[in-house]
Amino acid sequence: MNRQAIDALLNKINDSATSEGNPRTKEIVNRIVRDLFYTIEELDVQPDEFWTALNYLGDAGKSGELGLLAAGLGFEHFLDLRLDEAEAKAGIEGGTPRTIEGPLYVTGAPVSDGHARLDDGTDPGQTLVMRGRVVGEDGKPLANALVEVWHANHLGNYSYFDKSQPAFNLRRSIRTDASGNYSFRSVVPVGYSVPPQGQTQLLLDQLGRHGHRPAHIHFFVSAPGFRKLTTQINIDGDPYLWDDFAFATRDGLVPAVKQAEGAQGKPYGVEGNFALIDFDFTLFKERDNLPGAEVERLRAEA
Repeated sequence: MNRQAIDALLNKINDSATSEGNPRTKEIVNRIVRDLFYTIEELDVQPDEFWTALNYLGDAGKSGELGLLAAGLGFEHFLDLRLDEAEAKAGIEGGTPRTIEGPLYVTGAPVSDGHARLDDGTDPGQTLVMRGRVVGEDGKPLANALVEVWHANHLGNYSYFDKSQPAFNLRRSIRTDASGNYSFRSVVPVGYSVPPQGQTQLLLDQLGRHGHRPAHIHFFVSAPGFRKLTTQINIDGDPYLWDDFAFATRDGLVPAVKQAEGAQGKPYGVEGNFALIDFDFTLFKERDNLPGAEVERLRAEA
């Protein structure tokens, strides 16, 4: 079929509407359908290929892997870059880079003031202390900002989704003190991969790509009147640091991991040697002329 014939079919489909419907939904869906029709024609997609793809998406939905696919195909990173571009046009540049949320956040983590311990003492690995401040774009500290933090265990699994872990293991929310300080104690995370027999890896194999993620720690950082920051830091030295299947590693999000000991650990209840990361978060004031930084999406609730 040529473009003229395809467009005639599309017009017939669009004209079949019996009510006004939602203009924004119509605009987006009609555009997606049009582009897929063109793709099917230009690449000579066969019926069995089409239905294989549709069934694949159904299986990915059943297994809960659509969020992984969104990250692995670059959609989440692309959305971040579009927000960066919108902020740059509004004069917002610098500060802490945003990066992907991923699909494994869980609402309702316990809230601590100033400092929190994320692990329960049973997770193997080197003890980690991470500390820093939350500041505004003027460099002034933000008291009572909320730092939500979560990361995987030594097997690359996240509590709630991994029922063998205690509730909210390696997940906490921390309110900054009057000087904008936060800190937490945990264990140094390790890198991990998507489920090897899952739908995401199935597609990555077809694309000739791996499904590995470098070791990382996720954050939401928020304060009233400021744009919410979604980000993560990566652990320096990981072999996949700059080869993340989810494209989440960014300049400015790979802090130094220092080795500390003795009295340095006393304020955090740590004895002996431990890893230490110092990292400050910068939040920008909310602007009326920008898309929201608070993303509405379905998230797990414990």
